[in-house]
Amino acid sequence: MSGQLGVQLLLLLLWGSACLWLPSPAQGALVIPGEDAAVQETRSPARSLQKRSTNDVTVEVQSVIVKCVVTSRFAHTVMTSKALNKANISQEIFFEMELPKTAFITNFSMEIDGKVYVGDVKEKEKAKKQYEKAVSSGKTAGLVKASGRKMEKFSVTVNIAAESDVTFVLTYEELLQRKLGHYEILTRVKPKQLVQQFQIVTDIFEPQGISYVDAHATFLTNELLPLVEKTVEEKKAHISFSPTLEQQRTCSDCDGTLIDGDFIINYDVNRDKNLGDIQIVNGYFVHFFAPPDLPRVPKNVVFVIDRSGSMDGTKIMQTRQAMESILQDLHEDDHFGIIQFDDSIIQWRDSLAKATKENVAEATVYARDLRSRGGTDINEAVLRGVDMLVRDRAAKKIPERSNDMVILLTDGMPNSGVSNIGMIQKNVRTAIGGNMSLFCLGFGNDVDYSFLDVMSRENKGMARRIYEASDAAIQLQGFYEEISSTLLLDVGLSYPDNSVDFLTTNQFGQLFNGSEIVVAGRLTDSDLDNFLVEVLAKGPEEDFQIQGQATATDWNLIYPDEEYIFGDFTERLWAYLTIQQLLEKKSGDPEEKANTTAKAVDMSLRYSFVTPLTSMVVTKPETEDGPDSPLIADKLTEEQRQQAEKMVHHFAPPVYAHAPPVYWVDGDPHFVIELPEREDALCFNINDTPGTIFNLVIDPVSGILVNGQTIGDKMIPPDGKINTYFWRFGIIHQKLGVTLEVSTEDISMFQDGKQIKLQWSKTASLKGAKVDLVLTKDRSLTITLRDSVKFVILLHKVWEKHPYHQNYLGFYTLDSHLLSPSVHGLLGQFYHGIEFEVTNLHPGEVPEKPDATMYVKGQELNVTRGWQRDFRRDVKNGENVPCWFIHNNGTGFIDGDISDYIVSGLFKSV
Repeated sequence: MSGQLGVQLLLLLLWGSACLWLPSPAQGALVIPGEDAAVQETRSPARSLQKRSTNDVTVEVQSVIVKCVVTSRFAHTVMTSKALNKANISQEIFFEMELPKTAFITNFSMEIDGKVYVGDVKEKEKAKKQYEKAVSSGKTAGLVKASGRKMEKFSVTVNIAAESDVTFVLTYEELLQRKLGHYEILTRVKPKQLVQQFQIVTDIFEPQGISYVDAHATFLTNELLPLVEKTVEEKKAHISFSPTLEQQRTCSDCDGTLIDGDFIINYDVNRDKNLGDIQIVNGYFVHFFAPPDLPRVPKNVVFVIDRSGSMDGTKIMQTRQAMESILQDLHEDDHFGIIQFDDSIIQWRDSLAKATKENVAEATVYARDLRSRGGTDINEAVLRGVDMLVRDRAAKKIPERSNDMVILLTDGMPNSGVSNIGMIQKNVRTAIGGNMSLFCLGFGNDVDYSFLDVMSRENKGMARRIYEASDAAIQLQGFYEEISSTLLLDVGLSYPDNSVDFLTTNQFGQLFNGSEIVVAGRLTDSDLDNFLVEVLAKGPEEDFQIQGQATATDWNLIYPDEEYIFGDFTERLWAYLTIQQLLEKKSGDPEEKANTTAKAVDMSLRYSFVTPLTSMVVTKPETEDGPDSPLIADKLTEEQRQQAEKMVHHFAPPVYAHAPPVYWVDGDPHFVIELPEREDALCFNINDTPGTIFNLVIDPVSGILVNGQTIGDKMIPPDGKINTYFWRFGIIHQKLGVTLEVSTEDISMFQDGKQIKLQWSKTASLKGAKVDLVLTKDRSLTITLRDSVKFVILLHKVWEKHPYHQNYLGFYTLDSHLLSPSVHGLLGQFYHGIEFEVTNLHPGEVPEKPDATMYVKGQELNVTRGWQRDFRRDVKNGENVPCWFIHNNGTGFIDGDISDYIVSGLFKSV
């Protein structure tokens, strides 16, 4: 990076969208209006504290364009963003996009002053040396990070000279998967600022015919809704969203943007042929199979539920909720069983029960009583479920033509009974013997997902991660819905041996309602007269069998007006599908595994796919300091995503569903900014001399002022560290004419020329027209200002004979959204949100407290994952709240310097 940078700017382009944070000041001092002398600044010379703003933007985002072309379910997406550095100095631009985790990046390029820098896909081992060199030199080498459940985040920084522009282009491809009766195209857009030319365009080409198209977004208002243009014809559709710069604004004179969230397109195709749809183009074919109007196959399902100690609390509660809904969805011709396990195994019944209303009602009561305890004996629990199905089938207690399945839900590692993972997989594989399906749900980040994934695939099933969140019960129900309705069993798709080679998987355990089977291959014979396709499967009453002749698709006849429709899509679809299936193979044979890996690497390189076996090396332009280290874009496996999430989740704060944020200062003194919508928190400390008075909140519109004075220890402790705490707060609501002084000794309120005094030693409650006070003896004071904010002050009492410490107070703000956008102060400046990004997570000085890089308010800060405590529920011990800790008195995070918040009196303003 150039040493000549005068300003550090952060230009964040999310899915081609841009965000720019600049540390330029806004105009106007922060003072409380009115004539009350108590809140006038008496210090000389007068100082004004100014908020950082983005008014003086020196980087212009000229365009953000996302173009997606879907050809027979194969999506090719190109995201382009162009920005101009209007400043007279070079600046660092940070480009970031999010793409689906199922996609493969195929190209990335940067055009700077007419010169193009293109990423090069290499074998991962060959790129590893460049990666290690970049890491050892202190550079952030990784370009791809996990982002939520469905997405991956691609980011890169580049130094742009004065008055120069840069164009970023990212391309990726994926095969859309049909789930619950539709395909989904997801575009995540988080511009964070206005964009000159913003455009999302999607073209869908489906020769099979389009049955419906729906386009919506999480951010669409009534004004934006008409801007979603949708044209649907028989075999193609065009969807676009292109708001002007003015239409993007949150209000007519605002710089904020409405565009923030997910733009989602759902569609499905016509299904009027039982054989399915076969596309043959340029020597490759693809077969889509999902016949309509098939009756469902009855199922026999055993739910194997982990109730070990680690499931205690929210997880077991959410499991109970999900089980209640799942049991209600059983059909009367289904059979089911329930096994709960820890280090012991408990069966609801010895054999499966028919899903009558009476049995379902009894099972629901049983599920409501799930309780957590003990260890985790996965081996015996799964084997018991398998044995139940085997015995009932041998005894002909279940229908002959029905689907047997075991659904395992666990949140941890096996630690009771057989605990060797390889042995468990072997035992289960032997017991099932290919006669039923095993589906594994891994709850949270402590499970070995790879273990569950392999065990599922070996037994005609699949694994799914269930994320620890408020919607975990919905995740469990959603997965069950996908697999609950089987249409066909043992599905085999056959093609002429002498006409096809390099065929993808063509044998499937089942076809679920709302899904689709896809097979692709390369043709060896150009004579298609002999290309006979046959499908064999088992239905609920009789075998399913159909044959048909496939013919080449003439795309020019179907789409005569289209000059180009991604002509080699069948070949790239075949390559994508082949690589995905090769990566899924978990063979234990070393030679077979080596051959599978070699084939996957070869195909990834040949088609320029960034897969878990390849990397894209991005060479950055030289700066004034010489050549910059190359950056590496990798593809994350689900295990790598889990490991990254586990590291952060280990420090993640509790989730309060729909709870408003709380801001507080407590301890010596620790400032905490809670961000429930991001399931995170930020924190910083303030260290100054005892007796200093700080402004915490000041709102010139509502007339509210809160200041706090610190107190030190009685004497310097042996470690020499001087601790300071808040012991006194001054609160003014000028418009209501209310003034409060709260100290560790007592509480005084002044209103209408009268004084009311309360003692911490007595519980009290005062309700008035302007303010309510609720005092809990020796614990807390809740202050509710009429039609405004609520404050909670906690009293921390220390043993009066303690040699060092003294009593102190904690200050918590609730309902901060009721204050005006002009609110400021050490706490107040964060009341209306804070934009930040955390990247480059890496080990810190303390192993359990990793460091990271935070981009906030135009600054690049080193932060550390740590803990602070929220004492609202437990004033003695508090609850740990993990947060990103900003060092050096919050420098770079708070506006200005800590000295800017010092005032001369408890009721004085800055």
